[in-house]
Amino acid sequence: MLPTTMPVEEFTTPDPITATEDMTIDDLRRLLDQHGIRHLPVTSGDTVVGVISDRDVRLVSGLSVAEKLQLRAADIMVADPLTVSATTPLDEVAYAMSEKKVGSVIVKEEDGQLLGIFTATDALNALIEIVRGSDASAP
Repeated sequence: MLPTTMPVEEFTTPDPITATEDMTIDDLRRLLDQHGIRHLPVTSGDTVVGVISDRDVRLVSGLSVAEKLQLRAADIMVADPLTVSATTPLDEVAYAMSEKKVGSVIVKEEDGQLLGIFTATDALNALIEIVRGSDASAP
């Protein structure tokens, strides 16, 4: 039998690479490429204020050099990203992502501190582990 209340923190990518609101488009692109990631939480101090995807960066990469130099992370981020507690059940998080059509959620500790990021890739990894785990226990 599959666990019904598995917390999202079990599959969350901890301590994610983050961006700041004042980073340039080229800085964001380099950060994404350097770390092989597709989502960047944007922070102001210790607070997550937004999230940027590689798609957001690609959309503005076609601008002229002068136009790109005028933009910062704060200009292209999705403000107030979907945020969940580390103990939120995995199925509730996956459902919320599907309903809102988002590729990532910010996962916070009970005290509100950033724990990590849970992405669609993390959700697929969870599905694989759960399905394979249930197959392993089958007679």
